[in-house]
Amino acid sequence: MSQTTTNDGAQKIMQWADHLATFTAMQGGLLRAYLTAEHKLAHQQIEQWMQQAGLQTWEDSVGNQWGRKLSANPTLPTVLIGSHSDTVANAGKYDGNLGVLLAIEAMTQLMDQELPFHVDIVAFADEEGTRFNTTLIGSSATAGCFKPEWLAITDNQGISMAQAMTDFGLDPMRAGQDKRNADDILAYLEVHIEQGPVLEDLNLPVGVVTGIAGAKRYQFKLKGMAGHAGTVPLALRKDAMSGAAQMISMIEQFAFDHGIVATVGRCDVFPGAVNVIAGEVHFTVDIRSQSQSTLESCCEKLLQNLADIADKRQLTLTHEKLYQAEAVLCSDDLQQKWGEVVEKHTQKTPCFLSSGAGHDAMVITNIADIAMLFVRCEKGISHNPREQVMVSDVAVALNCLIDMIKKLAVE
Repeated sequence: MSQTTTNDGAQKIMQWADHLATFTAMQGGLLRAYLTAEHKLAHQQIEQWMQQAGLQTWEDSVGNQWGRKLSANPTLPTVLIGSHSDTVANAGKYDGNLGVLLAIEAMTQLMDQELPFHVDIVAFADEEGTRFNTTLIGSSATAGCFKPEWLAITDNQGISMAQAMTDFGLDPMRAGQDKRNADDILAYLEVHIEQGPVLEDLNLPVGVVTGIAGAKRYQFKLKGMAGHAGTVPLALRKDAMSGAAQMISMIEQFAFDHGIVATVGRCDVFPGAVNVIAGEVHFTVDIRSQSQSTLESCCEKLLQNLADIADKRQLTLTHEKLYQAEAVLCSDDLQQKWGEVVEKHTQKTPCFLSSGAGHDAMVITNIADIAMLFVRCEKGISHNPREQVMVSDVAVALNCLIDMIKKLAVE
């Protein structure tokens, strides 16, 4: 494969990403949520590009878009390669989408090469959970993890997932019934922007992912007593805001001390008047670790620490767990293979790094060994219109993906 061919492919991928960004529900920004008109248009375009790459195409029971390169021997297993096509609100152009486009271009350049396995490219329809606040819907259906109760969840317009599927042209009663069989899957590969600053700091175009952090998210409600800001002495107050401030400060220090990451991303104060002591505060906590045992123990300790603060301040604290995902490790063998192709194309010792963000791969691990390659992104910025990658890095990632497929074919 000539360098010129790969560079041309990288330029094409950048143009494709620009074009996909036009399928958006936002004026002046990118928003493409699950089962929307923009989603359908984007998948129709992706399908066309897949067909141009010589792939057989279909849409599955939850709206994932697939393309297949068939091996001459129908009994052989399949290599899955993919990422997601949906976005957050006011998104960048490359999160998820870059991995799908790289896979299609890799198949374009391998169109005339016979492989000892089938290759299925997939654009997962919902990884972000933007519309229904339930993440990884597309990959969950593929991995046999789709939950029928999700069909009753409604979006902010009151439209249920089942109704949205029907409107999209799907049969909600079939959702997840076309799950893939683990015995038929050789491996799952995913290329994704790093969404962090490590590769840029090391001046490396790509890096090999070792695993994906587990995460838990909680909603806390802290109740005290509202009162007049000028008449209630400090010693007699049950100030929910002061209690929340102490808790939030403790959460940050706790994360430093225990080698995890923890984020308070939202905080709502009631009644929220300038001259009223806060009677109630609602806040969220997102906790992540690549070690599942560390995540579990830290969550238990943190919840106790928060309860202790509430008791000392005579406040009432309740919590609800909103989300959890277990930490997963990438295949050691596939990591080694990625490392070999990365070293070949960068002439540098490969960087092995963990992912703090969730990805479709963490669900696909239920049916296949997984492996991920990260691509450097500017300043680590993601979920933001300023999200950016360099075409030269995309060319390296494309070379690595093509050679990874070839390596799987001979080993």
